[in-house]
Amino acid sequence: MTRRQPLVATGAVGQEEFKHATAQLAAAKCSAEAARAAVLAARAQLASNQSLTDGVAVDQHPNVLRASARVREAYVALKRVELQAPVAGCVARRNVQLGQRLQAGAPLLSVIALDQVWVEANFKESQLKNLRLGQPVQLSADVYGKKVVCHGNIDGLGAGTGAAFALLPAQNATGNWIMVVQRVPVRVHLDAKELVDHPLRLGLSMEARVDVSKTDGRMLADGTSAQAAVQTAVFDQDSREADARVQALIAQHGGGARLAAPRPAPGVVSAASVIPAH
Repeated sequence: MTRRQPLVATGAVGQEEFKHATAQLAAAKCSAEAARAAVLAARAQLASNQSLTDGVAVDQHPNVLRASARVREAYVALKRVELQAPVAGCVARRNVQLGQRLQAGAPLLSVIALDQVWVEANFKESQLKNLRLGQPVQLSADVYGKKVVCHGNIDGLGAGTGAAFALLPAQNATGNWIMVVQRVPVRVHLDAKELVDHPLRLGLSMEARVDVSKTDGRMLADGTSAQAAVQTAVFDQDSREADARVQALIAQHGGGARLAAPRPAPGVVSAASVIPAH
């Protein structure tokens, strides 16, 4: 450009050619600035990624952790296509038919664990004075008659009457009050061994007789039960299989090695040494 500028005045170099060369020079300067900015950005990204991954095992790499979470989620979703019963029991009510399309969260059927049923005995309020937790109970079901006696014990006493928690509780504020004996639900725990020989169904009628001679128990429970009433581990198998699949994929791609990115020389950025952030 320095040599061409004096030649423009003498006519040896045309004005159009001079302007074209000037534009090319400006474009080259812009490209050089953009390249330098890209180099600086790549250096900053490299330093950031190296601070996160230097000396880190492959299975602890941020990108590997994100990919592992996606693989685990997809594997569990695939396994959940086959529905598994959370407890062992009998199907009491089915709301689905073969080939029917379902929405997420729609109830399909009811599974009743007949080996974990209990009796809810409704005793009169005048009978609660001598009832205590742990008292033995003898029960007879109408389905088997008086000859078959089931044994259990009182597991809990309700904190209110059935009428108090009814959908439309009685209102006696008008003064026309008639004495009605209230009943309180009492939960009776049954012997699981006896249920094997004489299984019961939901909603059956039973007659309960409580031995009130044992009065050392409490009338109300003083805390929550330490043992869960119903628990299942059927869904834990899917999680364990998903974790095993993820570990196998990591080991297949060198999960035991550690990342040691080479330090590039100043002013040199290697595309192979830059770990992508996405």
